[in-house]
Amino acid sequence: MVLQPSLKNCLWLSCILRTTKAGFRNTAGGALIIQSVSNDVYQNLAVEDWIHDHMDLEKRQVLFLWRNSPAVVIGRHQNPWQECNLRLLRQKNIKLARRRSGGGTVYHDLGNINLTFFTTRKKYERMENLKLVVKALKALRPQLNVHVTDRYDILLDRHYKISGTAAKLGRTSAYHHCTLLCNADKFVLSSVLKSPYKGLKSNATPSVPASVKNLFEEDPSLTSEMLLDAIVKEYATQHQIEHHITLINPADETLLPGINNKTKELQAWEWVYGKTPKFSISTCLNMAYKDSVLDVKVNMDVKHGRIEVCNIDLPEQWLPPALYSKLVKGLTGSKFCPNETTTLVTTLLRVCPQDDELHSRWNLLCENMIMLM
Repeated sequence: MVLQPSLKNCLWLSCILRTTKAGFRNTAGGALIIQSVSNDVYQNLAVEDWIHDHMDLEKRQVLFLWRNSPAVVIGRHQNPWQECNLRLLRQKNIKLARRRSGGGTVYHDLGNINLTFFTTRKKYERMENLKLVVKALKALRPQLNVHVTDRYDILLDRHYKISGTAAKLGRTSAYHHCTLLCNADKFVLSSVLKSPYKGLKSNATPSVPASVKNLFEEDPSLTSEMLLDAIVKEYATQHQIEHHITLINPADETLLPGINNKTKELQAWEWVYGKTPKFSISTCLNMAYKDSVLDVKVNMDVKHGRIEVCNIDLPEQWLPPALYSKLVKGLTGSKFCPNETTTLVTTLLRVCPQDDELHSRWNLLCENMIMLM
């Protein structure tokens, strides 16, 4: 859903002129500051792609400001099963997105600010961008103990991470984006960024765990709006431009031709899950059945998000071999996905002998297999 700018959004930067979309298309040169009126993670990531692909960054540098409703965003080369609790994301209706840049996994909500700095590849400089953010924070609250690390993170009090970095370097264009924690829900953040998977092996880029803290915890008078205001002011000063912010609607095809196709690509299962580097799972399902616990060994190879090899080691005679074989055969080649597996096992149940005991065993195995995903 695209959110129109509220009265509050229009007032919180009363000292800054916010231009219309016509201004976005007609401004001639120099630096430009753009803010999305959408809180949809896929739309905002699509704007990044569009600016990178279509704007002449030789003529101008761009700062893109955006905030998302609850979402987990993984890096281009990461494994979502390794990085987060997918079952919890589904329960809480939190979106999962894969961005075009590398780096680690981050949690977004409206207490988290996102900043994207666009330049030519020659002018790309992550450290200078982060120093700009630190300078803005210190101008706003001189007592804040914030600094940039060699890993391009911003730390508070020498320990707590308040900003992480990722980047995309094209042939001629580049962008660097970073987060800034103001008042994010840390309980949800820590819950969803904790993978429950055991026995998963992958060459995907792993995230580096860090202690995090909201700036609001350090100074409860700080708001996301104040932080954005300070960063915009510092960016405008350093680039010697007026304090203009251009509001854009990421669904506006007249302003951003082709943007909706970019959004659809980022939403597609084939991108979010299918781009996961090949991985394997070797685990043991401890299934409680009546008065005993059954150990069921499961080994899978997953490529492009689909099960390439599947082996399930069941206790002898626990299920008819023919039914068990159909399950393994059906899983092989299917998406490593609870919805697709649910459809498969429901179909197979129809050909299962009409036996209550057998149905109970079948349902127990299938429930455990679905929970793996």
